[in-house]
Amino acid sequence: MTTSDLTTRYIVPSYGRFPLALARGEGTRVWDENGREYLDFGAGIAVCSLGHCHPVITRALQEQAGILIHTSNLYHTRPQGLLAKHLVEKVMGGQGGKIFFANSGAEANEGLYKLARKFGHSRPTALGTPRTEIITCLESFHGRTLAGIAATGQPKFRDGFAPDMPGFRYVPYNDADALRAAVSDQTAAILFEVIQGEGGIRPVTPAFAREALELREQHDLLIMFDDVQAGLGRTGDLRSWHSVLPPADRFEPDAVSWAKGLGGGFPIGAFWASERAVDDRPLCDLLGPGTHASTFGGTPLGSAVSLAVLEEIERAGLCDHALQMGQHIRQSIAGWEIPCLSEVRGQGLMLGFDLDPSAVQDTAGLAGCQGRACLLATQKLMSAGLLTVPSGERVVRLLPPLNVSAADVDAALSILRDVLTSL
Repeated sequence: MTTSDLTTRYIVPSYGRFPLALARGEGTRVWDENGREYLDFGAGIAVCSLGHCHPVITRALQEQAGILIHTSNLYHTRPQGLLAKHLVEKVMGGQGGKIFFANSGAEANEGLYKLARKFGHSRPTALGTPRTEIITCLESFHGRTLAGIAATGQPKFRDGFAPDMPGFRYVPYNDADALRAAVSDQTAAILFEVIQGEGGIRPVTPAFAREALELREQHDLLIMFDDVQAGLGRTGDLRSWHSVLPPADRFEPDAVSWAKGLGGGFPIGAFWASERAVDDRPLCDLLGPGTHASTFGGTPLGSAVSLAVLEEIERAGLCDHALQMGQHIRQSIAGWEIPCLSEVRGQGLMLGFDLDPSAVQDTAGLAGCQGRACLLATQKLMSAGLLTVPSGERVVRLLPPLNVSAADVDAALSILRDVLTSL
């Protein structure tokens, strides 16, 4: 049986897969089972921070696998402690707080929901009832669990899974007035992505961020960032909000979730909670023994790999490199005159190319893709040797490894320009 046949026969059909079976990868490139080479500018949807089979990851896997792979979180392990220390002191700038480890972004966000609920119970309404509501944004994406799709402001992800889990209210992204109007005495937290990934690569505006900050102070709320896709160097800073928001508008949230690039391809997720005082204890201590857990969260193997990835990002200066490559991409496309390319959004190496379906001349191809210009472009780019990721109806994402070379960027842009021109 072919790989495609195996997938079709034995795997639940919950993914819309492209007709491509990948066999191996190295750096920014992957090869299919027929030996054809592709530039991978999807990187596992912003996961492979260091590209494929980076020696730092391979070495960490081999070394830790020969020492200790897994043990219950009933015990202490040094790799987990060292990774948590790095996240608190290096990523979060030494402002204190603590880490909880999970397996994925969805699980990391699940921890944020529980933290917000716990906070709302500790800081109830004037009537003494718990505050249980979390405000999120339309076009957001926070994972595929029942709570994750309830938090996600896109109805298509909840279709067929009713009843929705209660406790979430949505506002239009970057609408400060709507955010203020949505806050009630039931609100415990505001959760949003600094750059919406599945919502079309849309960065948060300073006005929206300022409004959230003011509401936190006025109504005793938590501000929580979902940095699963944008975090840990992809935007040019370990903390995406430091690269997206101007210095005058920057502030630190109460909690942040990470995954994707955290393990460079190895599955691991985490969230950080601050030391903000909540009655007689800090926020990061609200989830005490018995309140939250994960069997595979922060295993010695996963922690060792993640720490190796983060240390390599720091050692190689990949935050600055991502910023430089992002600027190089923007400068390179500044002179393009392609009717179907309406806008380029994002920061660093998290970029979205917004396509105008009305300007796409391949109407038959567009119809075959249910009118999704991004899907048509992604298919044609793949045929030309460049792997990208669609987002929504119109946006093609470029999410290459953080250590991508200028030569590979130029090669990818050459393919991109030819394909968009042909559309």
